[in-house]
Amino acid sequence: MFGRNLLPTLWREGDAAERRDVGHPFYGSIQKEMNRMFDDFFRGLDTTPFGEATFGKFSPAIDVGDSGKDVTVKVELPGMDEKDVEVLLAENALTIKGEKKEEKEDKGKDYYHMERTFGAFQRVIPLPPGIDHQKAEATFKQGVLNIVLPKTQDSKAKGHKISIKSE
Repeated sequence: MFGRNLLPTLWREGDAAERRDVGHPFYGSIQKEMNRMFDDFFRGLDTTPFGEATFGKFSPAIDVGDSGKDVTVKVELPGMDEKDVEVLLAENALTIKGEKKEEKEDKGKDYYHMERTFGAFQRVIPLPPGIDHQKAEATFKQGVLNIVLPKTQDSKAKGHKISIKSE
């Protein structure tokens, strides 16, 4: 009966305990805590069986800083050369793209092991107005790409304070 399921006094003996537990705040908080605990545990682990690079995904770590006189971008590209990376500077964005190819071969008397990984990436970093495109520089050393984007004199000037009037 449909109406019988809505009235707690008419529940069968076995159903009563189950139905009371479903909406209980104690059980909901335990469930949330267990979900959080598992999420925290697995967050740092690579849960894909062959890693991300195997499927063509690679996302380098990027640090962006603004000192007031220039914008600096540091990109970590381990195992890559400068010929594998392209840097494009547009009016309002910096685009960094490249492709990582790695091949490992190991031969022994009784075995042969070869492993290949590939990964392409593209990162677009929005830039503030007033970047001097002619003076932009990029250097690559030991797998780290450093880009310095100087600002124009107009953009270096401090803003002026606007007074607030009450009505």
